[in-house]
Amino acid sequence: MKTVIGVILAALMLAGCGTINTNSNINLKPIEIKPIHITIDINLKVDKALDNFFGDLDKTAK
Repeated sequence: MKTVIGVILAALMLAGCGTINTNSNINLKPIEIKPIHITIDINLKVDKALDNFFGDLDKTAK
């Protein structure tokens, strides 16, 4: 008799585990993509002047 009651209780516990209900909500917000502005300043005159200056030093060193 005790084993029958034990089996019935075990079956009820397993049946109760199957009835658990979970809910989850996911809110997705739209992603806003903004343009990126990049400014690049290039001074070629300074680079050329430095090359000429160091080139003159190299010539005088030889």
